[in-house]
Amino acid sequence: MRDPLAEPSDLIRSVSRALRVLEAVGRAPKGLTVKQIARRCELTVATTYHLVRTLAYEGYVIRREDGTYIVGLEVADRYRELVTAFRGPPPVGESLRRAAQETGYSHFLGRFVGGQVAITAVAEGARSPYLEDLVPGFDEGAHATAMGKALLATLSPEQRLRYLREFGMRPYTSATLTGTEAFEADIAAGDRRGMQLEMGQFRQGVACAAVLVTPEKEMERRVVLACVLPAAEMMTSARIIRAKLIAVARSVADGLATEA
Repeated sequence: MRDPLAEPSDLIRSVSRALRVLEAVGRAPKGLTVKQIARRCELTVATTYHLVRTLAYEGYVIRREDGTYIVGLEVADRYRELVTAFRGPPPVGESLRRAAQETGYSHFLGRFVGGQVAITAVAEGARSPYLEDLVPGFDEGAHATAMGKALLATLSPEQRLRYLREFGMRPYTSATLTGTEAFEADIAAGDRRGMQLEMGQFRQGVACAAVLVTPEKEMERRVVLACVLPAAEMMTSARIIRAKLIAVARSVADGLATEA
């Protein structure tokens, strides 16, 4: 939700309204009429009509034969550009793909984007459970994923507390940590282990492990590598997984260095 107190003095209202329209259409896969969009965005029908026509002209929404509007292909193009920019140099993507092929586990990169933990690259492995939420741009559940924990572990306790208060600690499963004291203890255990870990905290029966790739001083340059696997396999292979993650992290760090 947008913070009204943070609204810039030079906000361009028409752009803001157009983005609200695009968001409303994106949340309705079955499509919306102009009147439905107007109600959801709290706009007049006339204003909404002009905004929708402009977005349709630019390719960001598509008008179907029944008069409803759906998201246009330009949105997919912008998403592909986002994924490419997030992933970094080609050697980084190659390191992730190779790790996924060799282990069978899906591998992820994460970093702080705009001060929020987000997935920035993914390489899927055949042995990992499919998690439809975990795609580039996913920026929720930092407290319930090993990737999020590994990034939050780079913050001071005060910074972590502010983060958790701002974004909350949603209980994804019965095992999700929803208290700050328990979370701090879990972070400390991960530091001692040399690998942040979660089992069944984001999804039942699924585990995630993560290590830091780049311990940069600048917050948004810190990168974390994570892998996802069945929880039962984590129980028996944690040390092996840690060793492999550290090796892949070195390769990813080398790839990132080519960008610098």
